[in-house]
Amino acid sequence: MSDRRWRPGETVVERFHRPDGSIGQVHPLRVLEDDGRVLLAWLPAGTPIVGSRLADGRLMRDAPLDQRFRIPRVPVPDSWHGASTLRRIPEDEWSSVWWFFDLDGRFKNWYVNLEIPLGRTPGAVDRIDGVLDVVVERDGSWRWDDEDEAEAAIEVGRLTLEQFDRLRAEGERIGALAERGAYPFDGTDTEFRPDPGWPLPELPPELSPRSGEGSAPARR
Repeated sequence: MSDRRWRPGETVVERFHRPDGSIGQVHPLRVLEDDGRVLLAWLPAGTPIVGSRLADGRLMRDAPLDQRFRIPRVPVPDSWHGASTLRRIPEDEWSSVWWFFDLDGRFKNWYVNLEIPLGRTPGAVDRIDGVLDVVVERDGSWRWDDEDEAEAAIEVGRLTLEQFDRLRAEGERIGALAERGAYPFDGTDTEFRPDPGWPLPELPPELSPRSGEGSAPARR
């Protein structure tokens, strides 16, 4: 458990590091609960984020699979779009669970981002995106996501086989929870509604697109 805790209402950023130590995407989150081990936070649609593109200007999804992890990436300003997310980010687990809500506030499903935890800094929770992910539907059924990207990432050394094995084991653990309808897939927080008076979380000034610095999408 970390001795660094954040108070409800504070803004903290989730930073996705790359294996070479550089930082990719940065997402500002509004803190709902934090006990030093598990952070529960909110990222609404429309929030400005730091995203990334390939250095040649393409989005990751626009590049052939064999190029996606070979071409350098650059930060670009963007916003979180498509759905709002409630995120449960545990310090000692290789995953974070994202509740997806549509633009009308209705719960859609869970997306489990498999990640390598790196601890906390004063204003951030730091992770390495594990590329492989898990999608959990409302009925508890689940499936792997981005398996092909994970294989491509291993080929170029973006992930080691040892890391991949642990990430896959974490996905299996998550899938077993989903099949049992166990927390966090038991309906908890599926009726969550943010305070309508909350402003969008903001990036730190040095990362804000308004400052001329910052970043945009390509999930990693």
